[in-house]
Amino acid sequence: MTPGTSPSGTEQTPRKMPAKLPSESVARATLALAALLLGGGVLAGWLGAGPELAVALRWCGIALFLPMVLLRRSLLAWTFIAMLAGAELGADAPRIAVQTQIISEVFLRLIRAIVAPLIFGGIVTGIAGHGELKGVGRVAVKAIVFFEIVTTLGLIVGLIAINISQAGVGVALPAAMQTGAPAGHHGWHDVVLNIFPENIALAVAQNQILQVAMFALLFGAALATLPRAKGAPMLGVLQSLVDVMFRITRIVMYMAPAAAGAALAYTVGSMGFATLLPLAKLIVTYYCGLLAFVLLVLFPALLVARIPARKFWAAVAEPAAIGFATTTSEAALPQSMENMEEFGVPRWIVSFVIPTGYSFNLTGSSLYLSMAAIFAAQAGGIQMGWGEQLMILATLLLTSKGVAGVARGSLVVLMATATTMHIPMAAVMLILGVDTLMDMGRTGMNVIGNCMAAAVVAKWEKTGTIA
Repeated sequence: MTPGTSPSGTEQTPRKMPAKLPSESVARATLALAALLLGGGVLAGWLGAGPELAVALRWCGIALFLPMVLLRRSLLAWTFIAMLAGAELGADAPRIAVQTQIISEVFLRLIRAIVAPLIFGGIVTGIAGHGELKGVGRVAVKAIVFFEIVTTLGLIVGLIAINISQAGVGVALPAAMQTGAPAGHHGWHDVVLNIFPENIALAVAQNQILQVAMFALLFGAALATLPRAKGAPMLGVLQSLVDVMFRITRIVMYMAPAAAGAALAYTVGSMGFATLLPLAKLIVTYYCGLLAFVLLVLFPALLVARIPARKFWAAVAEPAAIGFATTTSEAALPQSMENMEEFGVPRWIVSFVIPTGYSFNLTGSSLYLSMAAIFAAQAGGIQMGWGEQLMILATLLLTSKGVAGVARGSLVVLMATATTMHIPMAAVMLILGVDTLMDMGRTGMNVIGNCMAAAVVAKWEKTGTIA
């Protein structure tokens, strides 16, 4: 038998080889060149080497990222390139960039429409459909313990970071700054009352996640105690509701990269980069604090709980990126719940722990609050000893609960704490200039912290398929 013939002796036509994708070395070289052009454009802009050259270099770098991103079916990669393009658009054409806010607003509206039905259906079907009524109280206690430990450590990391950098020392407060009235303070009784809904329709309309979760717990417990024949029809409807909500989530998420890019374009276009330079030290300190928190708290927690770190980061990368770009935890909630369920956490734990964490497990916000409070004191020329700083930590540990449903809730807490500790309100208002950039980091960390809480509690309960 000669080459090119079949076993029967007939001649065969040679097969066409499939077209090869770019090799790994070519892909890496392209990415390196793109990063080099982008970095060169940024450096050229800072050095004043000509705005046209700087803009051209940056856009060429972004354009080189596109082929590699389009070859990857990854929402995270598409979100990354959209964020780069959005920031560049905001810097080059701020008037156009400001108009793109409507894209992110549409995305957030669609996400908010999904959140309440998803939480309600997930908790009810988890309790009534899987017989987990006895485990809810146990899981609640374990989740709250984990929340308190992690948020306290976040406050401590922020306190240490700002004391090391002394970012607020030497800041001159503008004389034109008015000392505005402090935001309303939430006492402990307000926090407790806010857990229980008086009108479930109003709770859904206002996106009061904790109230919806509480009503779902009661509804699920009641449904679980009904005879199977009576409860099965309602359970089937709610199970279908959850499946439909997850399918809608997947559809809406195709819009996430455009929404993330539009959000950054609006932020940069409306504020600009130059106005942020005086507070750059605070921003750098905050993100260094976030990195230290990941390395010193979150990563060891993964090791202790025997959660595979690489798989976990892969599961949380997309929702964290969405939260980072949109500065809205709600935008990442459906994707977080779906990814953690795919990661191996049971649905009933995911549906209970993650929404509850939106009020009790604000890890990124806790780090921000302690850092911002001490920064404001330093900017106001107030010398605080360790005793006074620990008092601030204790105050923040209580006042930071129950404000997740308030827009810019961290600022509400910060202003209330500043009033209590007699910190000048002008120093707090100074942080408003960079709050959006810091809000990106704290929202992303909040998302990661809540996903980790669900995984740790599942391991603690010895349930699920995390491996």
